[in-house]
Amino acid sequence: MSDLLASIDQRTQLVGENRLELLLFKLGTRHVFAINVFKVKEVINVPKMNQMPGSHSNMKGVTNYRGKSIPIIDLRQAIKMRSPIDPETGQNVIITEYNRTVQGFLIGDVMNIINTSWSDIQPPPTTIGKNNYLTAITHIEAEGKRQIVEIIDVEKVLSEIIDYDVSVSEEVLDEDVTPHLAGKKVLVVDDSATARWQVRSTLEQFGMEIIEDRDGLNALRRLQSWANEGKRVTDEILMMFTDAEMPEMDGYRLTAEVRGDPRMSDLFIALNTSLSGSFNEAMVEKVGCNRFISKFQPDLLVEVVQERMREVLGRTK
Repeated sequence: MSDLLASIDQRTQLVGENRLELLLFKLGTRHVFAINVFKVKEVINVPKMNQMPGSHSNMKGVTNYRGKSIPIIDLRQAIKMRSPIDPETGQNVIITEYNRTVQGFLIGDVMNIINTSWSDIQPPPTTIGKNNYLTAITHIEAEGKRQIVEIIDVEKVLSEIIDYDVSVSEEVLDEDVTPHLAGKKVLVVDDSATARWQVRSTLEQFGMEIIEDRDGLNALRRLQSWANEGKRVTDEILMMFTDAEMPEMDGYRLTAEVRGDPRMSDLFIALNTSLSGSFNEAMVEKVGCNRFISKFQPDLLVEVVQERMREVLGRTK
């Protein structure tokens, strides 16, 4: 499996070209699940784990990973599949990094990595209900037939274990700026309902109005419709927060499209993503985002909004 993931660092050029790679795996059934390769640090055999008294029911235990203690989460149980993974079907652990934290997910068999386009990634059907654990679906040809691949909303899984605090530190607030935020609109583009809730709950504390889109293509169409009506996009919204990874159009391509349209090219855009590291800083510069924020940091969200508000007011800190 280390060979399977050895070239991940060489694949970063896919991001920004509206492409992605998915790690496919099973959870003890015929269903095929996936997460983005860029969230994966390593796939390992099931390690020795220590049980933690009083821990969340979805936690299998804690293990030592490269000198640090990390939690191992039973992914099948976390997404409400009825029975545990049968050890006879094969078990592995995916080590991932989300929102600046490292954790492992207990899964079944690992299949392979596929290279695909965000245009082939679709939102899950609305008929499956709002409490599902998917951000998107796609299709693959496997075992002689076309199969559905279910892309898991890991941020939702983590939010049910981690208590995310949306409060904002007093020292962050600029008393000369925050009163002007009331009534201002912000566009939040993210395929994870949990991530949209985090931003909304943070900014609504200041009377801001949140417009939501779950993918980059819908967001672009919204912006274009305002421009086609002769409206200034910067009059409609103060700024836009966008995730990097979304169905149909990723946040990098969305930003590039906005920057390429003179009717909206001056829109303030912050990339707000669970992906972290210097790679994102480089991509922000490449596509022209104003800021990069690694999820989830309420103080930094508010700092960025205040920064934009100062620009509008013509003030400096």
